[in-house]
Amino acid sequence: MIVVTGASGNVGSALVAELRAAGHDVRAAYRSPERTAAALRAGTDAVTIDMSRPGTLPPALAGADAVFLLAPAGQAQPGQERNVIEAAATGVTRMVKLSIWRADEGLTPTARWHRPGEEMLQSSGLAWTFLRPNFYMQNFTRQTATSIRQARSFTQPAAHAPIAFVDAGDIARVAARVLTTPGHERRTYDITGPQALTYEETAGILSDVLGETVRYTALPDGQAHADMLRAGLAPGHADALIEVSRAYRHGGADRVTTVVRDLTGRAPVSFAEFARRNAAAFR
Repeated sequence: MIVVTGASGNVGSALVAELRAAGHDVRAAYRSPERTAAALRAGTDAVTIDMSRPGTLPPALAGADAVFLLAPAGQAQPGQERNVIEAAATGVTRMVKLSIWRADEGLTPTARWHRPGEEMLQSSGLAWTFLRPNFYMQNFTRQTATSIRQARSFTQPAAHAPIAFVDAGDIARVAARVLTTPGHERRTYDITGPQALTYEETAGILSDVLGETVRYTALPDGQAHADMLRAGLAPGHADALIEVSRAYRHGGADRVTTVVRDLTGRAPVSFAEFARRNAAAFR
């Protein structure tokens, strides 16, 4: 039995589907009772958990051999992941934590939220594996699609160096492999797409796919932060995104790895393929 926390997210939902398609016993863990009910109606073993309430965790982990660990991002994340790790101490043997690019260096708030969970796992006695993906391609559909549909343009905090964007589906396929095969204990996998691209280059690819020019505008940090707040982002989330941009503005997210191909036997999804698959979201 594999328990997938964060089962409603880009990676978690794809991982549940991947594991079920391969015939593995999987239990999807959601924060929302409504999502749990919908999953149960669809035939998926599902449970509602609240990582900030330790009492909800033992029933969710009952009978589990492995856990995919992902807590909601934020300052409460280390404590919530601690609760899951402690609840897994009886019965669970393997835990795969979805972390973030260069988490051990603490360059960004998000990295600093993830690193304590990594350190707790390293001293937990569980067989652990860390997955550290680069920027998600899905950020484009989540953060820029509306602007591209309405104005054929998108903005981001200024970033001059390329980024090795990765598709969430590829992360899920790596996670499925790690959760269901031996040889990954005490390993860290840095996960990227097949190439590093600047935002200008992603705009060019989107232009080719849509048949219309898409423009990227680099914003000063102050303006980008103000735009995020106007769009409804919480101040802490906006602060974190700006600090991420500063950390990788001149490099550091451009390294390309072969992890996806090495572990899954498939080439990682390119940004052009991602754009074609999601063209309707940008039109």
